[in-house]
Amino acid sequence: MVTFSHTDTGTPESAWAASGVPSLPELPLDANELASMTFVVLAAHPDDESLGAGGLVAKVQSAGATVHFLLCTAGEASHPESRTTTPERLAAVRLSEFHTAVSGLAPGAAWRFLELPDGRLAASRERMTKALQETITESGAPAGNVVIVAPYRSDGHTDHDALGSIAAQVAAAGGHGLLEYPIWYWLWAPPEDSTWCSWVRVPLTEDEQAAKAKAMRAHVSQTHPLSPEPGDGTLLSATFLEHFSRPWETFAWHPPVTGTNAAADAERIFDEVHARADDPWNCTTSWYERRKRTLTLAALPREEYVRGLEVGCSIGTLSVELTGRCRELTAVDASSTAATRARNRLAAVDGAEARQMTVPAEWPEGAFDLVVVSEVGYYLAPDELGRLFHRISESLDPGGTLLLCHWRHPIVGWQLDGEAVHTMARGHLGWPVHGTYREKDFILEVFTAPGGPA
Repeated sequence: MVTFSHTDTGTPESAWAASGVPSLPELPLDANELASMTFVVLAAHPDDESLGAGGLVAKVQSAGATVHFLLCTAGEASHPESRTTTPERLAAVRLSEFHTAVSGLAPGAAWRFLELPDGRLAASRERMTKALQETITESGAPAGNVVIVAPYRSDGHTDHDALGSIAAQVAAAGGHGLLEYPIWYWLWAPPEDSTWCSWVRVPLTEDEQAAKAKAMRAHVSQTHPLSPEPGDGTLLSATFLEHFSRPWETFAWHPPVTGTNAAADAERIFDEVHARADDPWNCTTSWYERRKRTLTLAALPREEYVRGLEVGCSIGTLSVELTGRCRELTAVDASSTAATRARNRLAAVDGAEARQMTVPAEWPEGAFDLVVVSEVGYYLAPDELGRLFHRISESLDPGGTLLLCHWRHPIVGWQLDGEAVHTMARGHLGWPVHGTYREKDFILEVFTAPGGPA
């Protein structure tokens, strides 16, 4: 959990403006598609909806979409040290502010208040899940036409994280779209954090910006002091609010499950990611990446392999180091831009090649005695990941090595996370585990294909 306070200076908006965030790809939905959809907007507290998604709500409302709001708490704990009001009175004020804000963003839209305790949403997961599912069912919209709009599940605020996690689970289970909006992330995260690289941007017209600004102003109890007394200070400072005055909004986008190929989506998305930066994950400079590569190489049980395959090579930093352990190496990536950069890195190495290839639909010919899948598995849908393991089992020599290494934190916008990938590997393959290394940030696991020498 990230530790921060609303009083922190945090990352200034000028730093985000100078980053790659303003050039993120746009949400791939046009006005006609928006008009046919139902958006269920979740807020942990009054003002979340206006800060994180006010412009989006104004846009989809104008397009003719149906909008429902689900508010979990009244935000009654926002001023715990106040001597001039009580949580009950503050709740009434904030609910009135919420009504004013959402009525301006989406006139006539239905909203429901769950009356859950502010700051303790993690203890009410079942109630929130049930309420969200009921709202979707009552809307009568087809599963693929529903988009859940929720706080980013790793925003750093315990209520935002709990609600975002539930939204992701309901979206994945129901095949709904999911848009996760960050709020406190803009305060505590630096632009060097690569999480935002796979997000999307929703441009806002002048009218949509004005509607959002008006909704934000409705939350007077948060943007102005309650009184001059101690404990009644402003919660959302002017510098913090600058993050929400952009002519766009930013979301982690997980499209509805409509039978499309998730690997093809990965090809498009990661071509865009690699087009924006030469080294989008800071593989050449990050201590985390360099340390992880060292541990990956140390975990390989053999000193030398005849023919290795690296799935998801990105720009080829690990590929170069694997060539020291493999007589031949094939490195593949869904992104043609990434594959080209990896190919340039490997150009001087005999027996090494990098290829653009979308797995598991495509697969290199021949057999391998080493397959490395690092930070890739969660970018596939579950059925595609199962096919990937089938491909590996067919092409890995008896006694060969499969090494998996994955980030253990939430992977926003995708159905799986690192732990799920490794759990599926154990279930699909049933192979002996040579060794496992697990720490806070990643899990590294080595499997041995059956049938090798005893």
